[in-house]
Amino acid sequence: MDTDFRGRALSVIVGLLFLSAIYTIFFYAPTESVMGIVQKIFYVHLSMAFTAFLSFFVAFICGILYLVKKDIKWDVYGSSSVEIGVVFISLTLVSGVLWARPIWNTWWTWDPRLTTALILWFIYVSYLILRTSVEQEGKRATYCAVMAIVGFVDVPIVFMSARVWRSIHPVVIRSDSIDIAPSMLLTLAITMAAFFSLWFLLFRLKTGVALTCKRIRFLENRI
Repeated sequence: MDTDFRGRALSVIVGLLFLSAIYTIFFYAPTESVMGIVQKIFYVHLSMAFTAFLSFFVAFICGILYLVKKDIKWDVYGSSSVEIGVVFISLTLVSGVLWARPIWNTWWTWDPRLTTALILWFIYVSYLILRTSVEQEGKRATYCAVMAIVGFVDVPIVFMSARVWRSIHPVVIRSDSIDIAPSMLLTLAITMAAFFSLWFLLFRLKTGVALTCKRIRFLENRI
């Protein structure tokens, strides 16, 4: 009962945060003078990107913990996080393409930020393919833990790419400041909170189902 209540409460919080995000994006944050209404994709685009980064960071930590402790629950947590992260990095790429077309007059350009983000997508899609290719649970968990750790190296590269290399991708978060108006920053913060809370809800549901399935299989094998 307590678990059900927490789940419902979290769902309500997620819903309220998304309603707040929609309101601030369209009715509170000003329309950007150069890009116009298209700029409003920015709030969702950046929030989804950071949610994907959060997913891969969690998988990175879970990979380390699995290799140290050999507890299969860390493999479940890590794989669940990667599955969610692949969804968010895919949506990040799609929203970036939709944003780029009217602003850059092209659907895609091999800009450093876009290229490294696409590489990140390939890394974690490969992770999911690897999980379906190895049948033995221990080996699968070990291989995937290593891949999650190594693959995470690309996350800071994606983040820093527009700063290190010449890029047409806008840089909002700088080392010494955040280059947007206060109302836009508040809107971004609310939108990020909405997506982070959604991530936590999805992670909670995914790991709960995965661990329950493992317990059922364990009991079936004992019968």
